[in-house]
Amino acid sequence: MAIDLHSRFMGTMIGSALGDAIGERALEINNRDDLLESINGDGELCYTDDTVMSLATAEQLISQGTIDQQLLGDKFRQYHKEEPWRNYGVVTSGVFAIVENEAIDYTAAALRLCDGSGSFGNGAAMRVAPLGLYLHRSPDLYEMAKKTAEITHAHPVGIDGAAVLAKAVAMSLHLNSQRPFAPQVYGTRLVEFAETTRLKEKLQLVLKLVASHATVAEAASELGTQSAVNESMAFALFCFLTHPHAFVECVLCAVSHGGDRGTMGAMVGAMAGAYLGVDAIPAHWQRRLENSQHIETLARELAARSTL
Repeated sequence: MAIDLHSRFMGTMIGSALGDAIGERALEINNRDDLLESINGDGELCYTDDTVMSLATAEQLISQGTIDQQLLGDKFRQYHKEEPWRNYGVVTSGVFAIVENEAIDYTAAALRLCDGSGSFGNGAAMRVAPLGLYLHRSPDLYEMAKKTAEITHAHPVGIDGAAVLAKAVAMSLHLNSQRPFAPQVYGTRLVEFAETTRLKEKLQLVLKLVASHATVAEAASELGTQSAVNESMAFALFCFLTHPHAFVECVLCAVSHGGDRGTMGAMVGAMAGAYLGVDAIPAHWQRRLENSQHIETLARELAARSTL
């Protein structure tokens, strides 16, 4: 039976937040069995800034129907002030500091970083999933992803990574998970959607590794797992393409090989959740996810306002 799109919206939002929370826990627990014991326990699964900014993006899409860079930047900065302990990265915190100190707009502040070229970290890709949901049928997806990214990550590769992740979520919504999954077709569409040579080449390497049945450890070594979006997003994609029918294995793949574990978990959780729907995510994990009711409400409202 086909998975209802509402379930896929819910799966994306819940899956991304859980991937973030599990990845954060994996920073302290390296052993797979110990990690599973921890996340299958009774404690709350708490997310980081990845999910905070993803929820802020969803909130603006619901209230405004579009991306206003200044309003969204202000919302990001407000949440940062309220909960600075959410493990915000130096790039995002740096942009907020410049805006506060100099009263300039976010895009101008973002361009000040990294010697004036802007950051190509994964901070824009990690929060873009709601946009992929909301604009899953829109030809404007790349341009709107660019607007969300430029608030903190102004480098063309940073923008490209966010747009490709949004496209991956949008594509996953429309795949029939009851039929055979075609990783080369899926990946090739993302290569074609990307605009920068650096990211295109890394995505092509992902497809080569999938085709050669590379191990996860080999892929992590070849692709990288650090915060540069052409590393971490590519590795998250490898995990999804090699475990498309198993949400738990997708997430464990992404968070168990070092690097920026929480963000890779958030990205792969969004892709897998969009493809498999919320029922594929362990119910016990969903119940223990921090702020799960608000996340579910946002997912329902995004679905109601999107063209299903």
